[in-house]
Amino acid sequence: MLQQILETMYIEPDLLAELNEEQKQILFFKMRQEQIRRWKEREESRELKQQEPPTRNGKSVNWLLAADNDVWVWVMGEGPGDKPYDQICDEIIADRARQQAQKEAGELRKEKEKELIRRFSTSLKMGERGIKRQKEAEKKAEADQATKAATEDERIQMELKRKEEEERRRQEEEIKHLEEERTQQLYINLKEAQEMVQRNEKEDPEWRESLRKSKAADERRRSIAKQARADYKRHSLKAIERGKVSAMTQNFQGSPVKPPVPQRKYAMNRKEGRKDARSQKSSDNSHERIIRWFREQQIPLRAGYEKDADVIAPWFHGVISRQETEELLSKKGAGAFLIRISERVIGYCLSYRSSDGFKHFLIDSSKDSYTFFGVDQLQHATLADLVEYHKEEPITLAGAELLLGPCGQCKDPPDYTHLFD
Repeated sequence: MLQQILETMYIEPDLLAELNEEQKQILFFKMRQEQIRRWKEREESRELKQQEPPTRNGKSVNWLLAADNDVWVWVMGEGPGDKPYDQICDEIIADRARQQAQKEAGELRKEKEKELIRRFSTSLKMGERGIKRQKEAEKKAEADQATKAATEDERIQMELKRKEEEERRRQEEEIKHLEEERTQQLYINLKEAQEMVQRNEKEDPEWRESLRKSKAADERRRSIAKQARADYKRHSLKAIERGKVSAMTQNFQGSPVKPPVPQRKYAMNRKEGRKDARSQKSSDNSHERIIRWFREQQIPLRAGYEKDADVIAPWFHGVISRQETEELLSKKGAGAFLIRISERVIGYCLSYRSSDGFKHFLIDSSKDSYTFFGVDQLQHATLADLVEYHKEEPITLAGAELLLGPCGQCKDPPDYTHLFD
């Protein structure tokens, strides 16, 4: 296609529209290169023709050479002292207009001469007295007409000025009246609002209480935002000191690790496990997609396993609901926790039992690393690293959520069995 374009020096508009800017620049460069090559070929052929002996009639062409012994070329408007091309064009246009005006003036002059000759011949016939009377009448008529026109124009101008002045005064009065009304209305509204505020402050204790709560809520939000910034800074410094921050899981990017057999205390009958897995299998596409995601992407990253052992961690659970999670944690004390697969989105959720209730933190695993949403941006290579880190460092400084004890399984078989089946 490029060769065809270079041969014809033409590109279809549709094809040109499909090219990006870089490709357009390359194509322009290639076409320019081809033009220079063709020009050089023509120049070489001309030089060969010049070196040939003159023809029989003795005529020949000699090219004027420049200081570099090359053919001297002058481009209009680009030589030293030359006028710009735009100026040359403007001068040509002006010259043509002048010539056209002169031509029209000549034609008009000829017509005037003809008219004068005609009038002169008519005047001779009428006689000198008639001519004088006619000229006087014409002059008088022209003077009367001029005087009448001047008087009419002056009267019209005066009328227009008078109307403009009246309209301007009327608009100024309307604007002044509207401003006075608006100022008065604003003053009345402001006075009523102040009276209402004072009356509410004196007579409405509920309003005062609502105002106090609103201010307290604003102060609490500012405190939470400040605390979150402090948490992020503290986690970042701690992670750098301990060397636990990992943007990429390079240790697990080799060949996929074959999932080990669950610990013996979670052993079960294969038939029962398969039957239970079949009973838990949902027809919901979202649920099946989450399970497929865990099997294909998370098992090779040792998700759910202890850090230094091929056994499933006691804090790991399968796809369970928030209600089931809180029922499990309600049997434990403050500081108990578990990590479960979210039933709504692809990811994990760390559920924590605090002294005043339950907390749930969503874990992002989209980049082959694990980090909390909205808490900090520390990335851990495995779920076990995240758990070990927050056994010593709280998840948030305000809540002081230290992972003290894992919440194990209460079912037999465990709720994660069908994930590894």
